[in-house]
Amino acid sequence: MSVILILWGFLLISLMAIGGYFMFRKFLKKLPKDDGKSVMDWEEYYMEKTRHMWKAPEKYLLEELVSPVPELFRDVARHRIASKIGEITLEKEQDYISQTTLIEGYILATPKRDHKFLRKKLKQKEIDVKPYEHLFKLSTADYSDNWETKYK
Repeated sequence: MSVILILWGFLLISLMAIGGYFMFRKFLKKLPKDDGKSVMDWEEYYMEKTRHMWKAPEKYLLEELVSPVPELFRDVARHRIASKIGEITLEKEQDYISQTTLIEGYILATPKRDHKFLRKKLKQKEIDVKPYEHLFKLSTADYSDNWETKYK
């Protein structure tokens, strides 16, 4: 009986630690940066500014690209990726979100481990990845803070 109690206690502590980790990450994203806005504030800003720029084929492609993400985290991943795509679209001063911008934003918003799936999906859709090779070579740590200068 005591073994079951110990295992149960270990399970509860583990689950609380995992939940606390994700809550702490969300808390850090809500902290204001030097410009007075948090990461989440900027994500919302770019989503609102570019909401009208999405066309049906690009929405469908984004849904296909985020499909391997577990359903529990898919909304968060979609939001983060779409906001990065919106940021790039506004940087380029485009009137709509193009397939090229979508792919560039997806690469910049996702960690390197997810790029393998993206390459596979682009090959299935017969989209050439050569124009994006310089982005694939970057890692998340390399471009997350100062991606604009390295992107140009």
